[in-house]
Amino acid sequence: MKRRDFLKTAGTSGLALGAAGLAAPALANSPLKLKLVGAFPKGFPGVGTSAEQLARRIEALSDGKIEITYYGGGELVPPFEVFSAVSSGAADIGHNAAYYQVGQVRSTMYFTSMPYGLDAEELSAWIRFGGGQALWDEAYAPHGVKPFYVGNSGMQAAGWFKQQITSLDDLVGLKMRIAGLGGDIMRKLGVTTVLTPPPEIYSALQSGVVDAAEFVGPWNDMALGFVKVAPYYYLPAFHEPGPGLEMIVNQDIYENLTPHLKTVLDNAATAQAESTTAEFRYNNTMLLPALIEQGAVISAFPDDVVEALGTAAKEVVAAYPGDDAVSNKIHDAYVDYIKACALYTKGMEGQLYTDRAKVWDV
Repeated sequence: MKRRDFLKTAGTSGLALGAAGLAAPALANSPLKLKLVGAFPKGFPGVGTSAEQLARRIEALSDGKIEITYYGGGELVPPFEVFSAVSSGAADIGHNAAYYQVGQVRSTMYFTSMPYGLDAEELSAWIRFGGGQALWDEAYAPHGVKPFYVGNSGMQAAGWFKQQITSLDDLVGLKMRIAGLGGDIMRKLGVTTVLTPPPEIYSALQSGVVDAAEFVGPWNDMALGFVKVAPYYYLPAFHEPGPGLEMIVNQDIYENLTPHLKTVLDNAATAQAESTTAEFRYNNTMLLPALIEQGAVISAFPDDVVEALGTAAKEVVAAYPGDDAVSNKIHDAYVDYIKACALYTKGMEGQLYTDRAKVWDV
């Protein structure tokens, strides 16, 4: 008997039993006991803590019908294998950055972040109102996974560098830890790139394995202590203007929930999205001055670097869909939306931010 067919007979209440790793079937009148695995260390600011918050939020909204055991990155599965664990049924729910499974689902970049792409507010708008959720569901369906948007780290930083970048020539030959399509872009500029798991970034910088590294922004970067070994902090991130986070649910589990519990998951995800994005924005804002006090030298990249990054980014983004059917389905509409957002923010937020800085002498 297929696992999905078995699940459909598990209980008259519509509750599914947990993933294959559960010790015993969930009884109809018992709480549904689920495993949630995260990609980030337990307790780590913003990304680790939001996974824990999500688990507790689901429990509270379910009124005791769901109980969740939360495992941080590396506790049950390696950080980059959350998607595989949920897809296979080794875990029931995952908390992740979608592009960590880009090798399995190429279109995940569109649901996380694209170079010079959507910011946090724009990405949420596209997923909720621009058809993004339906495309996301389509991309994950062959893998037996149901995705939900659960927030955003907001505008990220371009990275920490051991040496000052004064021109494009200073990038040539550098070794840099960088995620997503930022790595493809940096390689076009002569940088050697690697994707190091977050807990290993500091030691890689300290030992000279890399000369530069990006991770998130002031809140997370301060927690990892990058300023101690690479003081030149370049803002903003060209490659991740608003990376989204996801909750993923095993499709067998999801399909066998009652309508009420499906609504619980949806509402928990929506509430967590607002909370996570707001928490990141506040803490990033408040901790940037503290990083400066600790010796961070804040700067934007020089004009020739920005120009080269822009040229490379357009090439990388244009070529990205390749022969992937879902990516090709998304691409043109997504880029058209980026252009519409760029026009809007140029006249609205962009001008306001410039004017506001002048008013407040910063």
